[in-house]
Amino acid sequence: MTTRPDSHDPSTLSFQTQAVHAGNRVDEGSKAIRTPIVMANSYALPYDPSSLSWSNTDTKTYTRNTGTNQEALQHKLATLEGGEDAVVLASGVAALHGVFFSYLSSGDHAVVGDVTYEAIWKLFTDLLPVKYGIEATFVDSSDPDAVRAAIRPNTKLVHVEAIGNPTTKVTDIAAIAEIAHAAGALLTVDSTFTPPPLLRPLELGADLVVHSLTKYINGHGDAMGGAVIGSAELVAKIKAEAMVDVGGTISPFNAWLITRGSVTLPLRLRQHLANAEVVARHLEADPRVAYVAYPGLESHPQHELAKRQFGDRGFGGVLAFAVDGDPDTQNRFVSNLRLVTSAVSIGHDESLIVHVGTTGPRVQYYPDEFKTYGHLRFSVGLEDPADIIADLDAALDATFGPR
Repeated sequence: MTTRPDSHDPSTLSFQTQAVHAGNRVDEGSKAIRTPIVMANSYALPYDPSSLSWSNTDTKTYTRNTGTNQEALQHKLATLEGGEDAVVLASGVAALHGVFFSYLSSGDHAVVGDVTYEAIWKLFTDLLPVKYGIEATFVDSSDPDAVRAAIRPNTKLVHVEAIGNPTTKVTDIAAIAEIAHAAGALLTVDSTFTPPPLLRPLELGADLVVHSLTKYINGHGDAMGGAVIGSAELVAKIKAEAMVDVGGTISPFNAWLITRGSVTLPLRLRQHLANAEVVARHLEADPRVAYVAYPGLESHPQHELAKRQFGDRGFGGVLAFAVDGDPDTQNRFVSNLRLVTSAVSIGHDESLIVHVGTTGPRVQYYPDEFKTYGHLRFSVGLEDPADIIADLDAALDATFGPR
């Protein structure tokens, strides 16, 4: 007997259908078929509010605690990631800080992947140690033995990126989950580079998965937000401490924009992944390009792991490369691009590129080619891949002369 799809029961729906329906409801007042933007910061109280907990995140009283658009987005994200609950916050960094703030205390130790977002590097090398006495050990997260060796008796959390920013290092989530749990620690995974359905870290043993919603899940470069998804018990602590008590709340308008953008995530991601692989192979074949780092290439150190972990879904929409030359050559190449935009962020509809040099504390952990040339982080957009390649080729010709 065929199971009839039911928009109220996500388990009966495919991912693409979940992206459309999860979190949406008919508005009781206006009968609008889309959850409307509710910009109020307060909600009507019951006749006797004296027994209410003013920190309650389940009852709508004040938007710092919860609100209509936050709830809709949280429901959708929990569905898409296969989690019990989610909390949405003002940015991706607010979400990551919310995890660390809620689950680490003075005297605790964390193991952190040595290729990690710059703000997280600063949190674990400066702010958390100085302000709270929290220690961290940075390790090559693609090496399970290195992660295991870094575990201490007071290790409470292991934090990795599924695909590392910016080197595209791939981490074996299932293997690291076993190591973390054997030590009684939580595993948190920043999956911003690998949104569902490309990867669902909770299915591989992660306890919490974090996204910068600003990137692929929103997808349109017009709103900021962050999310943490996991069990209801783990997420409740982050809601109480990082959202209510610290106040890292997302705005209702941004929550609405991101909810709207997320509807097309499976369609957009399919194009991002296909475009990135075509572009990466084209660049790798050009002798004017010094190197290309992309998990879909056979030359990538974790290519076999990437094939096993991501299956036939793809290898991400971000690659790193450099042209054969000094920093000024990298800058001239970027300035010669006309379609690709020089700007930070990833996962937008348009292709974005940024030149990053060879200095900074994180560089010590980068591959040799990154240390030699720097790198161009390239978020491949939704344009026709032939147009992207034509722009890259024209910029290479303008920089070096025709092949």
